[in-house]
Amino acid sequence: MRPLLSSGRRVTVDGHPICSECGGAVEPVGPDEWRHGLTPRPRLTPLASYAEFTRRFPWVVVAEDEWRRAAVAFAEYREILKGLKRKAAFDPAENPCLDLFRLLMAAPARLLDLDERRRELASLFSWAIPTEPALEVLARHAPLVECGAGTGYWLALLRSRGVDAIGYDHARPGRGNAYHRGGRGAWTSIERLKSAAAARHHPERALLLCWPPYDDDAASYEVLRAYRGEVVIHIGERDEGATGSVRFHRELAVNWSLVNEVELPHWPRLQDRLMVYRRNPARRPLLGRDRCFECKQFMPTGAIGRCDVCFRKNPPALALRVGRHRLEYPREVVDAMPAALRRAFEASPARIR
Repeated sequence: MRPLLSSGRRVTVDGHPICSECGGAVEPVGPDEWRHGLTPRPRLTPLASYAEFTRRFPWVVVAEDEWRRAAVAFAEYREILKGLKRKAAFDPAENPCLDLFRLLMAAPARLLDLDERRRELASLFSWAIPTEPALEVLARHAPLVECGAGTGYWLALLRSRGVDAIGYDHARPGRGNAYHRGGRGAWTSIERLKSAAAARHHPERALLLCWPPYDDDAASYEVLRAYRGEVVIHIGERDEGATGSVRFHRELAVNWSLVNEVELPHWPRLQDRLMVYRRNPARRPLLGRDRCFECKQFMPTGAIGRCDVCFRKNPPALALRVGRHRLEYPREVVDAMPAALRRAFEASPARIR
């Protein structure tokens, strides 16, 4: 039994490899050994002995010296993280989020479950990693108002350096905050107010938005439209990446000019940067609208493909729900698929029936 490959890479459906014959879920049980089914697994961790590690994770091929370096780094990481959860504040020279990120990146990262490490650090600190050059750019544009400040980590670093910065967020860090569930409160004082209202109250300050969610107009576009000041600083990805809504990026492109940019440390598959924009002299309306490619009627901003009416009137051979979007496959594409992939898609819980 072998997993299905495409251009030498394993094909995944619903987040797991599939069998090249039947299309069912498969999992590795050893180097180049596979079996059908999926069983709950512990997250990858190098803390056990090398013998126990190879027994628990037989599909990971790793030399003992590489495992040992990862184990030492991970133990140090956990110890530092434990202490930081009890720490009330830090000195101006400190930047523990950046220090922990560098510690992980210097170790054999493939053994450290970086997706989980990113969630841990984002929950406790921030979804973006500050650096001294980035903080210096922010200081030059002070006074600042951060909307959606989260744990206030960037604010705390700025304030420890004497920068005039205030912050707002409508939700406190903790279990009720989906983005910051860490076991401690904010790093500095944050006012409780929705972002658009906060931005509207402070036109005299440069607006700071750090990693606003990509699917939430209220966290980015509505804040930008409410703001009456001249400088906006966006920390995240550009060009409709993982941060900021589609409307937000379109508004920036039409009515704001990029005047400075600083690259930030980033996790795999991301391209974080700090971008400074200045308002253009005259505002132009957003004329770009998304249309159904079949009937040409307008669709919600950021929608892809066809509208719901055309989908119901002329359903495709196969359709899958991918996040907030719909992925459609016409008959000729479905017929050209490997049989195993077609079976996997047809059995997927993401299939739209």
